[in-house]
Amino acid sequence: MIGEKLIPLNKLKTKQEKLYNEYAEKYYDHPERVKLLERRIPRLNCLWNDVNHFLPLHPSRVYNALKEVGVHVKGDIFFYKIPVLNLKYNKNAIYLYNKANYNGPAAEIKSEEIDLIDIKEYKELPSIPLDTINYYKEEHRKGNRFGIFPFIPHILSLGEVKVSNAEIISWGNDID
Repeated sequence: MIGEKLIPLNKLKTKQEKLYNEYAEKYYDHPERVKLLERRIPRLNCLWNDVNHFLPLHPSRVYNALKEVGVHVKGDIFFYKIPVLNLKYNKNAIYLYNKANYNGPAAEIKSEEIDLIDIKEYKELPSIPLDTINYYKEEHRKGNRFGIFPFIPHILSLGEVKVSNAEIISWGNDID
């Protein structure tokens, strides 16, 4: 983030190298994950870290699903609740991240997994996908460390995103 705008990770590399290195570090925790840094997004014609990534649902749905499975999670994780119209000047897409098509972080994203969207017509998802809940259960049962957003579609926004009018919310709080 620079000032009052979220900027994609790759843009940080040229503007704030220290911040870039701090946030890029998470990609080096697994040999396949590092390949996300070079992953192409079809239809947006850019790289994975050339876009800002957003949840298409309230983060409390993720928090509650993790808690129901028995995962110990901190309740004081904060998110920006960004008005959807803050993305109106960007090129936006939804990545239809689902279990049936997912072949790991190094796999190519197929064009049919990316839908360009008109942000004015965007609607928030009402619930977390069942495959995500099953993933949480299985990985927690195995005692594995795991990601918290698998199989949840991602909103990908190519461009900077203003947050000056965004509400800061805790994922541990219920939806209004």
